[in-house]
Amino acid sequence: MRGLAAGLLALNLVTLIWGTTFVVVKGAVGEMAPSLLVLLRFLVATAFFLPFALRLPRGIWGPGLELSFWLLLGYASQAVGLVYTSASRSAFITALNVVLVPLLLSLAGRRVRGVWLAALLALLGVGLLSYDPQQPPLNVGDLWTLLTALTYALYIVRLEVHAKAYPSLPLTAVQVLGTALLAFPWALGEGVRLEGVPWGAVLYLGVVATALTTWLQTWGQRRVPAPQAAILYTLEPVWATLFAFLLLGERLGPTGFVGAFSVILATFLAIRRSPA
Repeated sequence: MRGLAAGLLALNLVTLIWGTTFVVVKGAVGEMAPSLLVLLRFLVATAFFLPFALRLPRGIWGPGLELSFWLLLGYASQAVGLVYTSASRSAFITALNVVLVPLLLSLAGRRVRGVWLAALLALLGVGLLSYDPQQPPLNVGDLWTLLTALTYALYIVRLEVHAKAYPSLPLTAVQVLGTALLAFPWALGEGVRLEGVPWGAVLYLGVVATALTTWLQTWGQRRVPAPQAAILYTLEPVWATLFAFLLLGERLGPTGFVGAFSVILATFLAIRRSPA
């Protein structure tokens, strides 16, 4: 029981940290290009995983770089989306990945029951969030964030496959390093300019929100069953909305609250019906 309680505490801390990232990224992309933010964030995180990259299992680079591709697409689309949309709405749209995971698994041939109701409920929730009068109107940032949700879902599905074949820390090291390498041409194409970089935000995202959360997630899920962990992860948009309110002054109107509640309810329904 002590191990389970410690694991639950670790995963709660992960969701709290993840919830802060929307506000931090929202502020950072106002001062620097999203490509440079993603590159610097993963370069900082790579430094913490280099010891695990020195002795890698044979054949790990292919799976690791595949996962890096999905990670880069997810983080990049989220950063670009936050240029145009609010932090709180971004968090709830990103949370749709919890519904998309079982949907993708069912399309791949797995038997998944009760997921279509959750998907429709989530779609309704996102629609209500998009038309909340106290939030900005539906915009291109929301579409970018929908891509974030899809790519995170694909990442989770593919991670399930590769995590069974390779040790978690070396696989994480390759992912983090690979994401930095893949982000480099993107940043180079936009022109790398280090003037005015908010280094505090970059260090926080790299050290706390990438390196630390990856380790906590790995450590916590050794002690907490996957279905319980997935439910805990749905707390991320709740924390994000709270921090967006406290730090950015963002507010949800009645329509937005109904939409947010619909998304959370949909994620719980999807988790209950998703395969273990």
